[in-house]
Amino acid sequence: MPRTTAPSAAPPRSAAVLTALVLTAAICNLTLAGATVALPQIAADFDASQTALNLIALGTGLGMAMTVLYAGAIADRYGRVRVLCIGLIALLVTGTAAALAPSAETLMAARVLTGMAAGMAFPTTLALITALWADGPARGRAIALWTAICAGATVGGSIVSGALVDTVGWRVAIGAPVPLALVALALAARTVPRGVEESDKPVDHLGGVVSVVAVAALVLGVEIVFAPGETALGGGLLLAAAALLALFFARQRAAASPLYDLQVARRRLFWVPAVAGALAFGALEGAMFVGQQYLQNILGYDAMQAGLALVPAAVALLLCGVPASILVSRGVRPSMVVGYVLLAGAFATMLTWAQATPSWVVALAFALVGGGASFVMTAASRSLMSSTPVRRAGMASATTDLQTDLGGAILQALLGAVLAGGFARVFGDLISASPEATTIGADVARALQSSYASALHVASDNPDYADRIIEAARISFVDGTWAAYLVGGIAIALGFLVVVFGLPSPAEEKRLRERYAREDAPVA
Repeated sequence: MPRTTAPSAAPPRSAAVLTALVLTAAICNLTLAGATVALPQIAADFDASQTALNLIALGTGLGMAMTVLYAGAIADRYGRVRVLCIGLIALLVTGTAAALAPSAETLMAARVLTGMAAGMAFPTTLALITALWADGPARGRAIALWTAICAGATVGGSIVSGALVDTVGWRVAIGAPVPLALVALALAARTVPRGVEESDKPVDHLGGVVSVVAVAALVLGVEIVFAPGETALGGGLLLAAAALLALFFARQRAAASPLYDLQVARRRLFWVPAVAGALAFGALEGAMFVGQQYLQNILGYDAMQAGLALVPAAVALLLCGVPASILVSRGVRPSMVVGYVLLAGAFATMLTWAQATPSWVVALAFALVGGGASFVMTAASRSLMSSTPVRRAGMASATTDLQTDLGGAILQALLGAVLAGGFARVFGDLISASPEATTIGADVARALQSSYASALHVASDNPDYADRIIEAARISFVDGTWAAYLVGGIAIALGFLVVVFGLPSPAEEKRLRERYAREDAPVA
């Protein structure tokens, strides 16, 4: 049984409580954005390959995806505010370590640990909103604000990071969330009520550990399976992930107190929004990840200009929050359909990008992807939280977080891998077709195909061939970008089919919610 009473209409000092929770969620999302806009500078400092850059950008999202499900269950059992504060304290340490990293490998590790710290704090924010606000318009507004701020922080973080990279360097940009975490920690510790609708059932620690390792294997496998020379390792990781996920679900069926309630997860208003939301937020993350490198490497933007190019996405995320909240009150399906139509338009626009793309085309694409993500994520968060009993709020919140973290990590990894593979393949073809192909050594060929920054290093060492190398790098990167966005567009098409055929009509949705409420009502 839950340990305390059900949620009230709103908690005492609700504005301060909501500020603490939204600020914490925003900080966790800011950690995702710090490295993305700085990748060209990080590549120059560490002479990193495209795969290494992908892993640096992916690190925080990977750490969060690994952690949120297990951390959500621990928070439900041992105290959500306690776990939130521990996560923020850990983020202070790991975020500082990332900012001071002396090598690409150290930076990767610190970014993963930062993500794991954020993965402790992040799922508790939405779980606390669900526990502290009763189901109704006030909770709906709070979740809509949480969704808009989270997505806005992901995009806005790139804007702020771009300015910091250009003015004081990438290390400050990566460490920027640290002082904000101190403020959030103090505010949360003082204002957020404790013990509301928490569970007294034991945590399935075995299932939690298996879930952590399975997610890590899945995301890393997707990331490196397309990397030159890493296909076998990537394939092995994907096979291991499949086996571990099968073990996890078998464990959840057998466990007396499962980490993940499969009876709830089977509900149409749970699994369909979860899948659709993961694909939508993954599209946002992947589009930003590839787009930031395209803007700087191909269009010649500096870090600040590349960050400012995302302003249309941030504005669209915020402006669409209110209409999305209104539309989702009439049904999850209409809001998701609108969102996916906008996302489809975004990727169709990105597929037109070339070596000389006008700024208004870039702005249009990012505005469409931001607006589409806002409609989909608002509907998904609302549906997940309202179709789950409050005592399992941590599970629903963790699933909402998995949409952003796992969906973002997988699609970012996939699009990054396609970008890296496409770049290497096209550059390899250009080398083979070159009259000097027989004079190019194996080490130089590998360096040319490693990343755009690595190719520039080779060009600087060979001034007689610099123009040809740079042009080949530009052609290869544009082709890799196109392939990445094509894969993203296919993912959006699949998500649209899931929404259209998986979600019920508004009338059927109402009947399903009434049935869920009866099933979740406590027995006298």
